[in-house]
Amino acid sequence: MEDKKKSEYMPNEIILLKLGETALKGQNKRSFENRLMHSIRTRLGSENFKVYAMQSTIYVEPKKESDLDEAMEKLKKLFGVVYLMKAAVCPKDENEIAKTAIAYLGDELKKAESFAVKCKRADKSFHLNSPELSSFVGGEILKSGVCRKVSLTEPDFSVELEIRDRAAFVHSAPIKGAGGLPVGTAGAAISLLSGGIDSPVSSYMMAKRGLKIIPLHFFSFPYTSEMAKEKVIRLAEIVAEYSDSKELLIVPFTKIQEAIKLKTPDAFGTILTRRFMMRIAERVALMYKAKGIVTGENLGQVASQTLEAMAAIQEVIKMPVLQPLCGMDKAEIVATAREIGSFETSILPYEDCCTVFTPKKPKTRPRLGEVRDAEAPLLDQMEELINEAIKNIERVRLK
Repeated sequence: MEDKKKSEYMPNEIILLKLGETALKGQNKRSFENRLMHSIRTRLGSENFKVYAMQSTIYVEPKKESDLDEAMEKLKKLFGVVYLMKAAVCPKDENEIAKTAIAYLGDELKKAESFAVKCKRADKSFHLNSPELSSFVGGEILKSGVCRKVSLTEPDFSVELEIRDRAAFVHSAPIKGAGGLPVGTAGAAISLLSGGIDSPVSSYMMAKRGLKIIPLHFFSFPYTSEMAKEKVIRLAEIVAEYSDSKELLIVPFTKIQEAIKLKTPDAFGTILTRRFMMRIAERVALMYKAKGIVTGENLGQVASQTLEAMAAIQEVIKMPVLQPLCGMDKAEIVATAREIGSFETSILPYEDCCTVFTPKKPKTRPRLGEVRDAEAPLLDQMEELINEAIKNIERVRLK
């Protein structure tokens, strides 16, 4: 009997996570839930919280005294979650539910001019239906005096009840989550991360579609400073808050850029630089069993982002290149950067390798033949340059 009581134990307060697209995945739903729960345990610590799924809801139950507000802040950035809320747990009895609502939400109810009670009854065996339970709990709240006006159309505050298999849950209106799909359900990709505004946003957007992001940065010391590197590390850490990335890969790129500058026509410098980046990114992707490359190109924004230039750059690899920003204008990209918290870091005045070696008059609509001709002087040392760069990659553990 004692063991049964322990197994049925529910905490006084819990976090509920509501799923979006994951709940619609049919036979694959369980694998998506498992991936999401793995991310939750990674973020919060499996020693602090018990995490399990029932009825298209993820339950995050504290094992010991834990900071639920801090946990909520971390879970707000978790892809795969549409809504989340802290909830009080109580027995499935209308009187207990009403007492819990008054005690748990009383402070907010006192501040409200009006309230409404909403109920979802997942356990259809409960003897009151949703309107009946809402009416009963609303009446008890009015009797208590914590709020004296009901408004079913435009309430200042919403008391929400859920009757589920194990218990009843009482909470206020849900908080909007990050949406999207759990990170890792779409595989992995290398994401080219510069120090600008665009690439952190592109990484974020592809993580939202379930990609595990492996950030890769090209660093040309001494042309780019240690401050520029620290800036990119910080950007990678911001992206990691959404993507669960564990490390930033930093490729030493100085010799390659010097060779391009010395041996090829200046107008083709940016395109040839990007071709080298693609070759290296693809080989690193194979090392990490990643299936694609993410870039921050925005169609027509700069010289290397015309269709002709993109075709010339991507010609050197076979992997798919994902460019989620191509259809966005700059204002939309900046708005997203502000939303995810990367904008202020991105605009710090530390140049990356792409800006330092920018040609004065870059080729905007190159023909593939002339690109290959421009690159020809580098063919004899290309493999050596690429292999040396990959061999000396620096791996920075992200906080």
